[in-house]
Amino acid sequence: MILSCHNINKSFGEKVILKDASFHIEEREKAALIGSNGAGKTTLLRIIMQELKEDSGTVSIARDKQIGYLAQYQDIDGGRTIYEEILSTRQDILDMEDRLRSLELKMSETAGDDLEPLLESYNRLSHQYEMENGFAYKSNVVGVLKGLGFNENDFGKQVANLSGGQKTRVSLGKLLLSEPDILLLDEPTNHLDMGSIEWLETYLINYKGAVLIVSHDRYFLDRVVTKVIEIENAHLLQFSGNYSAFAEKKAMIRDAQYKAWLNQQREIEHQKAVITKLKSFNREKSIKRAESREKMLAKIDLLEKPAEAENRMRIRLEPRFVSGNDVLSVRGLSKSFPGQVLFRDISFEIKRGEKVALIGSNGTGKTTLLKILNSVIPPDEGEFILGSKVRIGYYDQEQHVLHPEKTIFQEISDAYPVLTETEIRNMLAAFLFTGDEVFQPISSLSGGEKGRVSLAKLMLSEANFIILDEPTNHLDIASKEILEEALNSYEGTVLYVSHDRYFINQTAERILDLTNQALVNYIGDYDYYLEKKDELTAIYAPGEDASSKAPQISESKLSWQQKKEEQAEIRRRKSRLKKIEEQIENLETRDAEIDDLMQKPDICTDYEKCTALSVEKGEIASELEALYEEWESLASEVEE
Repeated sequence: MILSCHNINKSFGEKVILKDASFHIEEREKAALIGSNGAGKTTLLRIIMQELKEDSGTVSIARDKQIGYLAQYQDIDGGRTIYEEILSTRQDILDMEDRLRSLELKMSETAGDDLEPLLESYNRLSHQYEMENGFAYKSNVVGVLKGLGFNENDFGKQVANLSGGQKTRVSLGKLLLSEPDILLLDEPTNHLDMGSIEWLETYLINYKGAVLIVSHDRYFLDRVVTKVIEIENAHLLQFSGNYSAFAEKKAMIRDAQYKAWLNQQREIEHQKAVITKLKSFNREKSIKRAESREKMLAKIDLLEKPAEAENRMRIRLEPRFVSGNDVLSVRGLSKSFPGQVLFRDISFEIKRGEKVALIGSNGTGKTTLLKILNSVIPPDEGEFILGSKVRIGYYDQEQHVLHPEKTIFQEISDAYPVLTETEIRNMLAAFLFTGDEVFQPISSLSGGEKGRVSLAKLMLSEANFIILDEPTNHLDIASKEILEEALNSYEGTVLYVSHDRYFINQTAERILDLTNQALVNYIGDYDYYLEKKDELTAIYAPGEDASSKAPQISESKLSWQQKKEEQAEIRRRKSRLKKIEEQIENLETRDAEIDDLMQKPDICTDYEKCTALSVEKGEIASELEALYEEWESLASEVEE
């Protein structure tokens, strides 16, 4: 056992953060520490690192073991470059190199008997240098830097001039190269793109020490960890296995706990009813029996009701109008900035009802493409066309759609003046803003809180084409799951940028990969993308130097791949056809119901009810017309 926490208690004022929290980490074990935002994960890490003092309990680290900690936010100062900063972790190797060079100089100037002790010292130091992997340290430094997303042009940049995310990556690189016996990592994937996250996964899986990770990246946790430690309502629970195994076990436990609590409540109510009945007989024997049952009830060890999801967002996205079948058509789009070409001549289409993920490494232009589609910035070349009746709702990860000088309440009320105060408060309560919290200025909110306000505005927009830029940033796992449910039940069209691979697997039916200044289309989820990535990138986005590296794809294999893509597209269209038929049936049923209702005497004489039903009938007619049109179009395509 390398790390042990025993009965840790910590409170801030009246708020209990940790109560009798106990767990342990074995050597080489990879464990996750999870919980909702504010549950106490970072607090526990800081207690382990002695940055915070626990109220009671003990933290034990095995003797002579080194511990390394990556906090969420880093502020590295000084005049060193990125490469020099990372290299400083191997100062012991650099010092040995200096001593070896000094000995070599002395030996070149020494002869006779004085040379022998110098040779012995040189051989001893050379052996130590080799044992410390001195001959490979520079390649290790370069490998870590490139793995974390820095290219060689970045190596000479001054650390003091880096962004917060870049500084965090530098700190992570230093920590990995220092190779402590146990790593404590607080949200290590926050500032990494998909390629860097995959590199980090492989690095940590093979890491010779122990690792304790705080992360909301479920795909990452599935690949890396073998144990999950959850903080819920100040208590700690341990589960063996990865995140998916934990989620399955937790659901079973919660279900069993709820059933046990429900059975106990039924038994208590039954006993109370029997007691009341016995007392109503007003006989001495019956009253004694009732008193005996009352004593038995008083001795029952009452079970706590399992924690409900009352502190989770409740999102329901509904488009007000049905768009045309062709939602977005992009043709020959190009965009460059001085010294950097993002993408050239990209074209794609999005149809109604599609859920499309836009992915790619940092700096490839994903956010820029979304801004072009929202007319925030212009393209250099090309055009995009929105289809009939398309109404966009945009979620901006930089929160430019919010006004920092306004309060949360004003942000919503000014955007939607027809809403009453009660309606606004109910909406904000669904996004965890209650009481006087709704009067906080936007400028004072955290990134996660601003994200929740933006999601609330998006929900009220009733848009039929939602464009989201990193919607899961700052969300905890429970909130991500709520957003996934909302998008999966949404009947409009979705295009989003995300590096959350688990989220993509849950919500996307199509992936657009922005790579090598081109766009590659995958009809499937993230796992399908991984399976076909190398092959399709070599065909559709080989890059400038790919002629010598790209595998040669035969005509027959290319035809086979195209056939598979076509088959997947046919399956998607058939699925959409079935969904449209269900929508048409539901709307036609409701239309017939309205006709029946309007013939009833108590309704046909009520002006307000008749008007409301007439408006609803008109909206149904409009939706049906659009659905009939889409059904005919899709049916023809499938038939062809």
